[in-house]
Amino acid sequence: MVDIALPDLFVRNVEECWGAFGSQWLADLPDIADRVMRDWELRPAGRLPLSMNWVTRVRRADGTTAVLKLGVPDSDHLRDEAAALECFAGRGAITVLARDEARGALLLEEARPGTPVSALAPARDEAATAALIEVAERLHRPAPPDVPLPELADRSASFARHLRRFPGDGPLPRHLVERAGGLFTELCSSATDRVVLHGDLHHDNVLAAEREPWLAIDPHGVVGDPGYEVGAMLYNPDPLDPDDTVLDLAPARMEQLADGLGIPMDRVVAWGFVQAVLSEVWTFEGDGVMTGRPLRLARRLLPMLP
Repeated sequence: MVDIALPDLFVRNVEECWGAFGSQWLADLPDIADRVMRDWELRPAGRLPLSMNWVTRVRRADGTTAVLKLGVPDSDHLRDEAAALECFAGRGAITVLARDEARGALLLEEARPGTPVSALAPARDEAATAALIEVAERLHRPAPPDVPLPELADRSASFARHLRRFPGDGPLPRHLVERAGGLFTELCSSATDRVVLHGDLHHDNVLAAEREPWLAIDPHGVVGDPGYEVGAMLYNPDPLDPDDTVLDLAPARMEQLADGLGIPMDRVVAWGFVQAVLSEVWTFEGDGVMTGRPLRLARRLLPMLP
């Protein structure tokens, strides 16, 4: 039997997201992991941090290493991640080596040495932003008409849900949520490009690798305006850190992103604002604890909006 450690935070994340179904999956997880490891001829090779899925480093029958990811079966999260990675086809992202939807299992290429871009920031912030730009340019290709991924525009529903649930001026300033929701719709409707997006392209989701200098991991998988990607690049890494040095770097990052990705500055600012507010809105669909830094970024960007 595979030795499975389930940290309290991981258990809480799964149960908050999937309820009783998630609790049952956690109970079944040791058996699922054991069967998948046996069927795919894998051996444990080192634990990895857990958030919403159980992941571990493994060694394959041919001696190479990979990453095994197990999630709640029939989960949109895993399905969209796999679909996005298959669309990227190894350009700027890790590849899918094996997939079993019924068991919620993905066997993924391991990015080695695996040092995240966050190791460069803020001391070498320009180099960190350049790495993110390089990966975004490799990932972003026109979306096939039949791509099995959700539309970015559908995320506008999160703003509407938040405003219905919280009719007053809190927990987030209502005027910020209203402005972000309206601007989100405008940005999506005025987009001139429709690409497969990573959807969460920040400093800890891009790792140093051998096959390419940098490879993205953990895509959300969504289709829409490439400008959306810049949002998470402005308030990361470590959004829980109360130190706002990162926010002081936002103007320089925005200039570099606008130039490097060929996106007009007004859209970089607008997407930065919208995605920052959306990030905080999502916290109230979960545990309700604001990270804080995205909200502080949104306040800084508000006067700069077109």
